Amino acid sequence: MLADLSEIELKEYVKKIGLPAFRGDQLFDAIYSAKTLEEVSNLPKALKDIIADDYPAYKIIKELSSRDGTKKFVVQFADGHIVECVLMKYKYGYTLCLSTQVGCRMGCKFCASSLGGLVRNLSAGEMLGQVLLINRALGGNSRERKITNLVLMGSGEPLDNFDNVCKFFQLVSASKGMNISQRNISLSTCGLVDKIYELAKKDLNITLTISLHATQNDKRAQVMPIANRYTIEEIIKACRDYYALTKRRIYFEYTLIKGVNDDKEDVARLAKMLKNLNCHVNVIPLNSVKERDLIGTSRLMAYKFVDDLKNAGVSATVRRTMGEDIEGACGQLRNKILNENK
Repeated sequence: MLADLSEIELKEYVKKIGLPAFRGDQLFDAIYSAKTLEEVSNLPKALKDIIADDYPAYKIIKELSSRDGTKKFVVQFADGHIVECVLMKYKYGYTLCLSTQVGCRMGCKFCASSLGGLVRNLSAGEMLGQVLLINRALGGNSRERKITNLVLMGSGEPLDNFDNVCKFFQLVSASKGMNISQRNISLSTCGLVDKIYELAKKDLNITLTISLHATQNDKRAQVMPIANRYTIEEIIKACRDYYALTKRRIYFEYTLIKGVNDDKEDVARLAKMLKNLNCHVNVIPLNSVKERDLIGTSRLMAYKFVDDLKNAGVSATVRRTMGEDIEGACGQLRNKILNENK
């Protein structure tokens, strides 16, 4: 797919099929403006016929708006598969939460995204396509960027699609493309330790976020099957090594589940394991997922949990819940519409 190509690669593609270089510039502008092939008026029909199979065919098929202003977009790809991405507005601008896979195979029990398992990986261009489509929906184009921040926290485990995700970072941060600073991009992982080490060597400026959600391995394994492969101790060591190499502050997501990971002993263990690590903890009261039987801790108790962490010397905040009424909050993304159409 042409959206998988960098500006240089796109020009090489145009040259390979015997066309002048300016056609590459025209294609680049069309792709980064999220235009359909039919909307591209400056390309001859003969050229459109040649590139038709490679030109991006993704599109927004549904948009939902939350009471708090959050929007969820359902994006469909050429093969009919869909993903969801969520747009959140803050004082500093728009943040887009995008997906890296159709479905997910990690099986975290507090998350709706893995209910149907992994269908397939997204290509770098399909990840980019989500950004381009929503940028256009906001009135942007190839020369005007409306989105300021990205979080890879939609459906899928980003590090399970490692090569495509790394290529996406290159595409979306390219100066002649979306030019989104890598410092404004966060990647959330359930903790694939070997991939964390690989990521550290990629010379990226992204923010690494770890979905931790427990302070004991047996408790973590109850809600996150990946804990049967990597221990909490291995994850924290990888984070310390990641910081030593990149000097980038680590973020931890900690979803509070009533009676599972929310008592004073959990606070003490969490503070001890994170001691002397440059990090921040985002505490999240569990958002409901009707197919799961887990109950979230109250927001009042979440604030108490955060206060206890701060008193123990750990930087922490309670994350604001956004888009819950449109199933766009943390852990709620799913292929519901696709299932309805089966």
